[in-house]
Amino acid sequence: MSKQLKPGQGPLDYARRPWIMTLFAGVLVFLYAPIASLIAFSFNVDKSGVWHGFTFMNYVKAWHNEAIFYALSNSITIAILSTIFSTIFGAMTALALWRFKFPFKNAYEGFMTLPIVVPEICMGISLAMFFSYTGMMAGVRDWLWPFNLINIIFAHIAFCFPFVAVVVRARLQGFNRQLEEASKDLGATETQTFMNVLVPFMVPSLVAGGLLAFTLSLDDFVITLFSSGPGSVTFPVKIYGMVKRGVDMQINAASTILIVITLAATLLAMKLQAPNKSGH
Repeated sequence: MSKQLKPGQGPLDYARRPWIMTLFAGVLVFLYAPIASLIAFSFNVDKSGVWHGFTFMNYVKAWHNEAIFYALSNSITIAILSTIFSTIFGAMTALALWRFKFPFKNAYEGFMTLPIVVPEICMGISLAMFFSYTGMMAGVRDWLWPFNLINIIFAHIAFCFPFVAVVVRARLQGFNRQLEEASKDLGATETQTFMNVLVPFMVPSLVAGGLLAFTLSLDDFVITLFSSGPGSVTFPVKIYGMVKRGVDMQINAASTILIVITLAATLLAMKLQAPNKSGH
């Protein structure tokens, strides 16, 4: 028989202690106060650090700023294309690691997760060297849009697809293989079983992994900075360049838009990745 906890010893009672609540509140303020300040001052009339009034003009100016709009269109295009291919490659990798046994499987699995654990600066430098040695860094400069973004798209696929593979494989661990056997016993072919049994089971993880890849691609700065060539500026890189030239509330407005898009995609991915109450 387990020992009964006394009042004040349970997890919830322990979390209600004043010093724990104070520490938790302090951490929240430290992490999110700068973001809240950035969003609040995106509605400020003046570009100084003093509040002078509420306005939406900063968003209107940012929307009509051709440089910002071009950088945002680049980022969204890169994010969509890299998400599509990252989801395909990640799903294929997850299936191979889950279903098959092959030589050096453990080594391959560890090698695949390197983009997750290796610092982005290291991966960015290695990609820059690869594109430079192969001639792709300067070779795509004069290509038509969006083909001039191909370096960044390749870099983001290499960076994002391991995240999709991890999410999809975690989902596959809960798959009941007896469902496949039942489908084949009823006369379904291998392809029909895959499309009608396994793929529907994978859909939540595919969507969650795809949204995660989209968020990572849209927000990435370091790898993009090393992989981009002339004329292929993305939204985070553009914001960084604007910050170096001085304070402008258009930066706050553009950053707020990026935060909202990222937060929405992240929350949707977390909701889809979480197991439902029915256990399916």
